[in-house]
Amino acid sequence: MNGVVREPATLIWAKLNGWWQGFFLQLPNIVAAILFLAVAYGVAKLAQRAVRRLGRRRDRVDLGTVLGSLAFGGIMTAAALVACVIVFPSVNPADALATLGIGSVAVGFAFKDILQNLFAGVLLLLRRPFRRGDQIVVKDFEGTVEHIESRATHIKTYDGRRVIIPNADIYTSPVTVNTAFPIRRDHFDVGIGYGDDVDLAIRVFGEAMAAIDEVADEPAPEVLAWGLDESTVTLRARWWTGSKRTEIVHVKAKVIQAIFEAAKEHAIDLPFPTQVLLFHDQTEEVDGDRARQREGWPAGDAPPRPRREQPTALSAASSRP
Repeated sequence: MNGVVREPATLIWAKLNGWWQGFFLQLPNIVAAILFLAVAYGVAKLAQRAVRRLGRRRDRVDLGTVLGSLAFGGIMTAAALVACVIVFPSVNPADALATLGIGSVAVGFAFKDILQNLFAGVLLLLRRPFRRGDQIVVKDFEGTVEHIESRATHIKTYDGRRVIIPNADIYTSPVTVNTAFPIRRDHFDVGIGYGDDVDLAIRVFGEAMAAIDEVADEPAPEVLAWGLDESTVTLRARWWTGSKRTEIVHVKAKVIQAIFEAAKEHAIDLPFPTQVLLFHDQTEEVDGDRARQREGWPAGDAPPRPRREQPTALSAASSRP
């Protein structure tokens, strides 16, 4: 019985003793691998800093950050493979690379969205459709670009909130860069009365806009007759100013105030929406006579004729015996 009990214990002790001896045999290799990884870590950090420094020199801060991280990860991955070969000399590097290739395919499927955002971020940083500080519109989001990471782009909205948009969404969606050029055009529609002088209003409003310092002289501001609406003749005031959001908002406020004051000074009507309702009881003498009735028919001796003549109540009463 004791022999049966001692047999497993002996086997376990022998196994542990073999592991312990194997550890001491491999200890120099383990120390060498650790030292190699430490040196590789230092080299990877130096490479990362060099890439980031190069990006800052060329005004590509975000690109330098992303490429620096990729350089660090690539060097450390290669160093880990070499360290495995040092610790386990029987490992064939070709087999390790083949295993890594098969594993990378599996990892690619598992992290498809992450890799897609990474590649989209690199392409955005290389092509630079926009950069830090630009004000852009992506889908329903608008704001100032803070920075572009490997996974997402950070946008600060005008009311002080941060929006994180995946790079793949930005790369595959239409993007409006409001600050792509130094100046851009804005407009405001104003309605004047039908009895007002349109040429006078156009001249007065144009002079009011030109007097604002922030409105660009070239292209010059202009006012165009834009529509004949229900209650007003619509004029569209257009001007160019700085492309930043704060300039657009403040200059538009000044333009609206200047147009209002100019209209008040020159007695130009800015009418409220109105409706004209005509009531009649169909007993008037002129009812059915389009040359005389007040239904908005064009004046003249030959207005459109009604479909059929309808005798008025007064004429019918007078024809009775």
